[in-house]
Amino acid sequence: MKKVQFEIDPHTLASVQKFLATTRGSDNTSTHGPLTAPKLAKMLLEDVALVVERPGCWEADSMFSLLAGHGYEY
Repeated sequence: MKKVQFEIDPHTLASVQKFLATTRGSDNTSTHGPLTAPKLAKMLLEDVALVVERPGCWEADSMFSLLAGHGYEY
């Protein structure tokens, strides 16, 4: 397992924290349980990996669309 560390600007961090504080999820109804910033980052990186590992699955398709909207192609 590899640890990842990155910087995020204060405005974006505040918005992410607000999102996390108001997002509902539970161990029974969500794939990763209640979200924290590390769980959110891990989930998004796992979905990027699915673009390569399982193209066509709904997670990969959604992530591919998001990345394409930012101008990235795979």
